[in-house]
Amino acid sequence: MPPVVMALFIVIVGVEAVFSLGAYGVVGGPGAVGWRLEAMERFAFFAPVLGWMFETGQFPANHLVRFLSYPFVHATFTHAIFAGVMLLAMGKMVAEALGSVRTLAIFAASSVGGALAYGLLLDTQMPLIGAFPPVYGLIGGFTYLLWLRLGQVGAQQLRAFSLIGMLLAIQLVFGLVFGGSLDWVADLAGFVTGFGLTVVLVPGGWTRLLARFRRQ
Repeated sequence: MPPVVMALFIVIVGVEAVFSLGAYGVVGGPGAVGWRLEAMERFAFFAPVLGWMFETGQFPANHLVRFLSYPFVHATFTHAIFAGVMLLAMGKMVAEALGSVRTLAIFAASSVGGALAYGLLLDTQMPLIGAFPPVYGLIGGFTYLLWLRLGQVGAQQLRAFSLIGMLLAIQLVFGLVFGGSLDWVADLAGFVTGFGLTVVLVPGGWTRLLARFRRQ
């Protein structure tokens, strides 16, 4: 497993372990029960906070950090584990193709892209938490890599989008059955950010992109 992917996974699982153990009173004493809520208040991303920053022209560090900190705070243990498992699967494939630095860049940029879309497109008081937007960014990176590979072997390149199509369909079904949140907006924005950034970061990608623009 690439070190950067393993490090991100350890942070996600480690933070969740502290919250879960605190909720059950194993660590931290009585006050630990509220650790998760306190973390959400300090590190989750809120759409109204983004609106306030744009309206006032003030961008304090304690709010800017939310763009990169919300992926490490989850609602439940299950939420964190699902995100962590998908991170391992997608991160491994992307990191093996692009390297650790590029993979970390995709993760960070997709986190920011997901938060911006959530804050700019939605009018909601619900916080954005969890690693799914940057994980979807890694899915976007994997999708572009697969798109290139299918093109090289002369296969139908649209098949590369089958994974994201399936995931969005599952989210739609769960939302209709159980009542979903609007986090899918951030997830989709994360995917688009990861896909677009990989176009540039993949070896030879910038040259290929410039050549395509010149032909047009």
